[in-house]
Amino acid sequence: MAVRTLLDLHLLVRPNGAVAAGWHSMWKYSWPRDSSWVAVALADTGHGADALRILDFLGRVQRPDGTWDARYLLDGSSAVSDGRPAELDAVGWVPWAVWSWFAAQRPGSRPALAQLAALWPMVKAAADAAVRSLAPDGLPRRSMDYWENSDEVTLGTAAPVLAGLRAADDLADTLGSDRDARRWATAANRLAAAIESAFGPFGYQRRPYEGSGADAAVAFLGPPLQVPMPAAERAVRTAESALRIGNGGLLPGTGWPGNPTTAWTAETAFFALFYASTGHHQQAKRILAWLDAHRTRLGALPEQVDARGRPVSVAPIAWTDAVVLLALLAQDHQLPVPPVPAG
Repeated sequence: MAVRTLLDLHLLVRPNGAVAAGWHSMWKYSWPRDSSWVAVALADTGHGADALRILDFLGRVQRPDGTWDARYLLDGSSAVSDGRPAELDAVGWVPWAVWSWFAAQRPGSRPALAQLAALWPMVKAAADAAVRSLAPDGLPRRSMDYWENSDEVTLGTAAPVLAGLRAADDLADTLGSDRDARRWATAANRLAAAIESAFGPFGYQRRPYEGSGADAAVAFLGPPLQVPMPAAERAVRTAESALRIGNGGLLPGTGWPGNPTTAWTAETAFFALFYASTGHHQQAKRILAWLDAHRTRLGALPEQVDARGRPVSVAPIAWTDAVVLLALLAQDHQLPVPPVPAG
Protein backbone atom coordinates (compact mmCIF):
# COMPACT_ATOMS: atom_id res chain seq x y z
CA MET A 1 0.00 0.00 0.00
CA ALA A 2 2.88 2.38 0.76
CA VAL A 3 4.50 1.71 -2.61
CA ARG A 4 1.24 2.34 -4.44
CA THR A 5 0.47 5.56 -2.57
CA LEU A 6 3.93 6.90 -3.36
CA LEU A 7 3.50 6.01 -7.03
CA ASP A 8 0.10 7.72 -7.10
CA LEU A 9 1.47 10.84 -5.42
CA HIS A 10 4.24 10.91 -8.03
CA LEU A 11 1.50 11.06 -10.67
CA LEU A 12 -0.53 13.68 -8.78
CA VAL A 13 2.31 16.15 -8.11
CA ARG A 14 2.93 18.33 -11.15
CA PRO A 15 6.40 19.55 -12.21
CA ASN A 16 5.50 23.06 -11.00
CA GLY A 17 4.63 21.78 -7.51
CA ALA A 18 0.85 21.83 -7.87
CA VAL A 19 -0.84 18.80 -6.34
CA ALA A 20 -3.90 17.49 -8.16
CA ALA A 21 -6.39 16.24 -5.59
CA GLY A 22 -7.34 13.57 -8.11
CA TRP A 23 -7.39 13.00 -11.85
CA HIS A 24 -11.12 13.29 -12.43
CA SER A 25 -13.35 16.28 -13.28
CA MET A 26 -13.87 18.41 -10.16
CA TRP A 27 -10.76 17.06 -8.41
CA LYS A 28 -8.31 18.37 -11.04
CA TYR A 29 -7.34 21.34 -8.88
CA SER A 30 -4.83 22.08 -6.17
CA TRP A 31 -6.13 22.56 -2.62
CA PRO A 32 -3.59 24.11 -0.18
CA ARG A 33 -4.82 21.71 2.54
CA ASP A 34 -4.23 18.57 0.47
CA SER A 35 -0.96 19.98 -0.85
CA SER A 36 0.34 20.58 2.67
CA TRP A 37 -0.35 17.00 3.71
CA VAL A 38 1.30 15.65 0.57
CA ALA A 39 4.37 17.82 1.21
CA VAL A 40 4.66 16.41 4.73
CA ALA A 41 4.23 12.81 3.57
CA LEU A 42 6.83 13.21 0.83
CA ALA A 43 9.30 14.96 3.15
CA ASP A 44 8.93 12.26 5.80
CA THR A 45 9.48 9.50 3.23
CA GLY A 46 12.72 11.07 2.02
CA HIS A 47 11.41 12.97 -1.00
CA GLY A 48 12.44 16.39 0.23
CA ALA A 49 12.94 17.96 -3.19
CA ASP A 50 9.41 17.00 -4.25
CA ALA A 51 8.03 18.41 -1.00
CA LEU A 52 9.94 21.65 -1.55
CA ARG A 53 8.41 22.06 -5.03
CA ILE A 54 4.96 21.86 -3.45
CA LEU A 55 5.83 24.46 -0.82
CA ASP A 56 7.26 26.78 -3.48
CA PHE A 57 4.00 26.50 -5.44
CA LEU A 58 2.00 27.40 -2.33
CA GLY A 59 4.20 30.45 -1.86
CA ARG A 60 3.55 31.61 -5.42
CA VAL A 61 -0.25 31.42 -5.10
CA GLN A 62 -0.55 32.84 -1.57
CA ARG A 63 -2.80 35.89 -1.32
CA PRO A 64 -1.27 39.25 -0.30
CA ASP A 65 -3.01 39.04 3.09
CA GLY A 66 -1.25 35.74 3.87
CA THR A 67 -4.26 33.47 3.29
CA TRP A 68 -5.09 31.10 0.44
CA ASP A 69 -8.10 30.56 -1.76
CA ALA A 70 -9.96 27.27 -1.46
CA ARG A 71 -8.31 25.79 -4.57
CA TYR A 72 -6.21 26.71 -7.60
CA LEU A 73 -5.79 25.79 -11.25
CA LEU A 74 -2.95 23.35 -11.68
CA ASP A 75 -0.91 25.79 -13.74
CA GLY A 76 -1.00 28.22 -10.81
CA SER A 77 -2.42 31.01 -12.94
CA SER A 78 -5.38 31.73 -10.68
CA ALA A 79 -7.71 30.52 -7.99
CA VAL A 80 -10.86 28.67 -9.02
CA SER A 81 -13.75 31.14 -9.17
CA ASP A 82 -16.67 29.07 -7.95
CA GLY A 83 -17.95 31.16 -5.06
CA ARG A 84 -16.07 29.32 -2.34
CA PRO A 85 -14.52 31.69 0.20
CA ALA A 86 -10.91 31.40 1.30
CA GLU A 87 -10.43 28.57 3.78
CA LEU A 88 -8.70 29.83 6.91
CA ASP A 89 -7.27 26.43 7.86
CA ALA A 90 -4.58 26.82 5.17
CA VAL A 91 -2.77 29.41 7.32
CA GLY A 92 -2.21 26.52 9.72
CA TRP A 93 -1.60 23.67 7.31
CA VAL A 94 1.10 25.43 5.29
CA PRO A 95 3.40 26.55 8.16
CA TRP A 96 3.04 23.05 9.65
CA ALA A 97 4.07 21.59 6.29
CA VAL A 98 7.12 23.89 6.09
CA TRP A 99 8.12 22.96 9.65
CA SER A 100 7.71 19.25 8.88
CA TRP A 101 9.72 19.54 5.67
CA PHE A 102 12.53 21.33 7.54
CA ALA A 103 12.49 18.77 10.36
CA ALA A 104 12.95 16.00 7.80
CA GLN A 105 16.04 17.66 6.29
CA ARG A 106 19.41 18.15 7.92
CA PRO A 107 18.16 21.23 9.81
CA GLY A 108 21.62 22.58 10.57
CA SER A 109 22.86 22.33 7.00
CA ARG A 110 23.38 25.47 4.95
CA PRO A 111 21.20 24.31 2.02
CA ALA A 112 18.25 23.56 4.31
CA LEU A 113 18.59 26.89 6.12
CA ALA A 114 18.83 28.76 2.82
CA GLN A 115 15.72 27.01 1.52
CA LEU A 116 13.90 27.75 4.76
CA ALA A 117 14.85 31.41 4.47
CA ALA A 118 13.32 31.46 0.99
CA LEU A 119 10.07 30.02 2.38
CA TRP A 120 10.08 32.38 5.36
CA PRO A 121 8.02 35.23 3.80
CA MET A 122 5.20 32.75 3.11
CA VAL A 123 5.32 31.38 6.66
CA LYS A 124 5.42 34.84 8.20
CA ALA A 125 2.47 36.10 6.16
CA ALA A 126 0.44 32.99 7.03
CA ALA A 127 1.22 33.18 10.75
CA ASP A 128 0.38 36.89 10.84
CA ALA A 129 -2.93 36.10 9.14
CA ALA A 130 -3.58 33.42 11.76
CA VAL A 131 -3.00 35.93 14.55
CA ARG A 132 -5.37 38.43 12.92
CA SER A 133 -8.01 35.73 12.59
CA LEU A 134 -8.34 35.21 16.33
CA ALA A 135 -11.52 36.63 17.82
CA PRO A 136 -11.73 38.12 21.35
CA ASP A 137 -12.53 34.66 22.73
CA GLY A 138 -9.24 33.36 21.34
CA LEU A 139 -10.76 31.11 18.66
CA PRO A 140 -10.41 31.70 14.91
CA ARG A 141 -13.20 33.60 13.20
CA ARG A 142 -15.91 31.83 11.24
CA SER A 143 -14.57 30.12 8.14
CA MET A 144 -15.26 27.25 5.79
CA ASP A 145 -13.25 24.19 6.86
CA TYR A 146 -12.55 20.87 5.14
CA TRP A 147 -16.28 20.04 5.01
CA GLU A 148 -16.60 22.99 2.58
CA ASN A 149 -20.30 23.54 3.20
CA SER A 150 -20.66 26.53 5.56
CA ASP A 151 -18.81 29.28 7.43
CA GLU A 152 -18.56 28.28 11.09
CA VAL A 153 -16.25 28.21 14.07
CA THR A 154 -15.12 24.57 14.04
CA LEU A 155 -12.46 22.32 15.45
CA GLY A 156 -11.49 21.57 11.84
CA THR A 157 -10.16 25.13 11.54
CA ALA A 158 -9.02 25.84 15.10
CA ALA A 159 -6.78 22.76 15.40
CA PRO A 160 -4.70 23.29 12.22
CA VAL A 161 -4.38 27.03 12.93
CA LEU A 162 -2.92 26.11 16.33
CA ALA A 163 -0.49 23.67 14.69
CA GLY A 164 0.56 26.34 12.22
CA LEU A 165 1.20 28.97 14.91
CA ARG A 166 3.31 26.53 16.91
CA ALA A 167 5.22 25.55 13.79
CA ALA A 168 5.81 29.18 12.82
CA ASP A 169 6.99 30.02 16.33
CA ASP A 170 9.60 27.26 16.23
CA LEU A 171 10.76 28.27 12.75
CA ALA A 172 11.09 31.87 13.92
CA ASP A 173 13.37 30.68 16.73
CA THR A 174 15.46 28.79 14.19
CA LEU A 175 15.89 31.88 12.02
CA GLY A 176 16.44 34.24 14.95
CA SER A 177 13.25 36.22 14.44
CA ASP A 178 12.62 36.67 18.17
CA ARG A 179 9.89 39.28 17.89
CA ASP A 180 7.80 37.10 15.58
CA ALA A 181 8.45 34.07 17.79
CA ARG A 182 7.15 35.86 20.89
CA ARG A 183 4.06 37.14 19.12
CA TRP A 184 3.15 33.79 17.59
CA ALA A 185 3.88 31.92 20.82
CA THR A 186 1.50 34.22 22.67
CA ALA A 187 -1.19 33.69 20.04
CA ALA A 188 -0.65 29.92 20.02
CA ASN A 189 -0.94 29.64 23.78
CA ARG A 190 -4.05 31.80 23.74
CA LEU A 191 -5.62 29.65 21.03
CA ALA A 192 -4.69 26.40 22.81
CA ALA A 193 -6.37 27.64 25.98
CA ALA A 194 -9.44 28.70 23.99
CA ILE A 195 -9.73 25.31 22.27
CA GLU A 196 -9.43 23.51 25.60
CA SER A 197 -12.00 25.71 27.34
CA ALA A 198 -14.47 25.98 24.43
CA PHE A 199 -14.30 22.49 22.92
CA GLY A 200 -12.88 20.41 25.76
CA PRO A 201 -15.91 20.36 28.10
CA PHE A 202 -18.02 18.81 25.32
CA GLY A 203 -15.49 16.17 24.26
CA TYR A 204 -13.90 18.17 21.42
CA GLN A 205 -16.90 17.94 19.12
CA ARG A 206 -17.26 19.78 15.82
CA ARG A 207 -18.39 23.11 17.27
CA PRO A 208 -17.77 24.73 20.66
CA TYR A 209 -21.05 23.73 22.25
CA GLU A 210 -22.74 20.58 23.50
CA GLY A 211 -24.51 18.37 21.00
CA SER A 212 -22.70 19.62 17.90
CA GLY A 213 -21.57 16.07 17.10
CA ALA A 214 -18.33 14.22 16.54
CA ASP A 215 -15.92 15.33 13.81
CA ALA A 216 -12.95 13.44 12.40
CA ALA A 217 -10.99 16.66 12.92
CA VAL A 218 -10.60 15.61 16.57
CA ALA A 219 -7.59 13.64 15.29
CA PHE A 220 -5.92 16.97 14.47
CA LEU A 221 -5.43 17.47 18.22
CA GLY A 222 -2.55 15.00 18.26
CA PRO A 223 0.65 14.06 16.45
CA PRO A 224 2.03 14.77 13.96
CA LEU A 225 0.27 18.14 14.13
CA GLN A 226 0.77 18.80 17.81
CA VAL A 227 1.32 17.41 21.28
CA PRO A 228 -2.04 15.90 22.34
CA MET A 229 -4.35 18.13 24.31
CA PRO A 230 -5.82 16.94 27.64
CA ALA A 231 -8.45 14.22 27.10
CA ALA A 232 -7.75 14.18 23.34
CA GLU A 233 -7.21 10.41 23.27
CA ARG A 234 -10.54 9.76 24.97
CA ALA A 235 -12.25 12.15 22.57
CA VAL A 236 -10.70 10.38 19.56
CA ARG A 237 -11.89 6.99 20.76
CA THR A 238 -15.39 8.36 21.38
CA ALA A 239 -15.47 10.01 17.95
CA GLU A 240 -14.30 6.87 16.16
CA SER A 241 -17.12 4.89 17.74
CA ALA A 242 -19.67 7.56 16.79
CA LEU A 243 -18.48 7.84 13.20
CA ARG A 244 -18.05 4.16 12.33
CA ILE A 245 -20.63 2.83 9.88
CA GLY A 246 -21.71 -0.59 8.69
CA ASN A 247 -18.97 -1.12 6.11
CA GLY A 248 -16.30 -0.58 8.78
CA GLY A 249 -15.12 2.85 7.64
CA LEU A 250 -15.85 6.27 9.11
CA LEU A 251 -17.91 9.32 8.26
CA PRO A 252 -16.37 12.82 8.46
CA GLY A 253 -18.83 13.69 11.22
CA THR A 254 -22.11 12.73 12.84
CA GLY A 255 -23.71 15.74 11.18
CA TRP A 256 -22.20 15.00 7.77
CA PRO A 257 -24.75 16.03 5.10
CA GLY A 258 -23.69 13.34 2.64
CA ASN A 259 -24.67 9.69 2.28
CA PRO A 260 -24.61 8.15 5.81
CA THR A 261 -23.71 4.70 4.45
CA THR A 262 -20.59 5.79 2.54
CA ALA A 263 -17.25 5.97 4.36
CA TRP A 264 -14.55 8.53 3.56
CA THR A 265 -11.01 7.22 3.46
CA ALA A 266 -9.04 10.33 4.44
CA GLU A 267 -11.14 10.81 7.56
CA THR A 268 -10.83 7.11 8.37
CA ALA A 269 -7.06 7.37 7.98
CA PHE A 270 -6.92 10.35 10.38
CA PHE A 271 -7.69 7.93 13.19
CA ALA A 272 -5.06 5.44 12.07
CA LEU A 273 -2.51 8.25 12.08
CA PHE A 274 -3.54 9.47 15.54
CA TYR A 275 -3.42 5.97 17.01
CA ALA A 276 -0.09 5.11 15.42
CA SER A 277 1.40 8.43 16.56
CA THR A 278 0.25 7.95 20.16
CA GLY A 279 1.48 4.38 20.52
CA HIS A 280 -1.83 2.57 19.96
CA HIS A 281 -0.45 0.44 17.17
CA GLN A 282 -3.05 -2.33 17.22
CA GLN A 283 -5.87 0.19 16.73
CA ALA A 284 -3.90 1.79 13.89
CA LYS A 285 -3.24 -1.61 12.33
CA ARG A 286 -6.97 -2.43 12.37
CA ILE A 287 -7.85 0.74 10.46
CA LEU A 288 -4.95 0.43 8.03
CA ALA A 289 -6.01 -3.15 7.28
CA TRP A 290 -9.51 -1.89 6.44
CA LEU A 291 -8.09 0.73 4.09
CA ASP A 292 -5.84 -1.87 2.47
CA ALA A 293 -8.81 -4.20 1.93
CA HIS A 294 -10.86 -1.49 0.19
CA ARG A 295 -8.45 -0.36 -2.49
CA THR A 296 -9.38 -0.53 -6.16
CA ARG A 297 -8.46 -3.49 -8.36
CA LEU A 298 -5.37 -1.52 -9.42
CA GLY A 299 -4.41 -0.93 -5.80
CA ALA A 300 -5.29 2.76 -5.53
CA LEU A 301 -6.97 4.19 -2.46
CA PRO A 302 -10.39 5.67 -3.34
CA GLU A 303 -11.95 8.74 -1.81
CA GLN A 304 -15.01 6.81 -0.58
CA VAL A 305 -16.25 3.27 0.09
CA ASP A 306 -19.95 2.53 -0.30
CA ALA A 307 -22.29 0.46 1.85
CA ARG A 308 -21.39 -2.72 -0.06
CA GLY A 309 -17.68 -2.15 0.49
CA ARG A 310 -16.98 -1.01 -3.05
CA PRO A 311 -14.49 1.78 -3.84
CA VAL A 312 -16.43 4.77 -5.21
CA SER A 313 -15.81 8.40 -6.17
CA VAL A 314 -12.29 9.22 -7.38
CA ALA A 315 -9.12 7.11 -7.10
CA PRO A 316 -6.35 7.77 -6.40
CA ILE A 317 -6.94 10.68 -4.03
CA ALA A 318 -3.97 12.73 -2.81
CA TRP A 319 -5.13 13.53 0.72
CA THR A 320 -5.87 9.92 1.59
CA ASP A 321 -2.56 8.79 0.10
CA ALA A 322 -0.67 11.29 2.25
CA VAL A 323 -2.45 10.45 5.50
CA VAL A 324 -2.06 6.70 4.96
CA LEU A 325 1.65 7.09 4.24
CA LEU A 326 2.13 9.07 7.45
CA ALA A 327 0.18 6.48 9.44
CA LEU A 328 2.35 3.68 8.06
CA LEU A 329 5.47 5.66 8.99
CA ALA A 330 4.13 6.34 12.49
CA GLN A 331 3.66 2.60 13.01
CA ASP A 332 7.44 2.30 12.67
CA HIS A 333 8.80 5.44 14.33
CA GLN A 334 7.74 8.69 15.97
CA LEU A 335 7.00 11.48 13.51
CA PRO A 336 8.26 14.99 14.35
CA VAL A 337 5.75 17.29 16.10
CA PRO A 338 5.98 21.09 16.49
CA PRO A 339 6.84 21.89 20.13
CA VAL A 340 4.54 23.73 22.52
CA PRO A 341 5.85 27.29 23.01
CA ALA A 342 7.16 28.15 26.45
CA GLY A 343 4.94 30.26 28.67
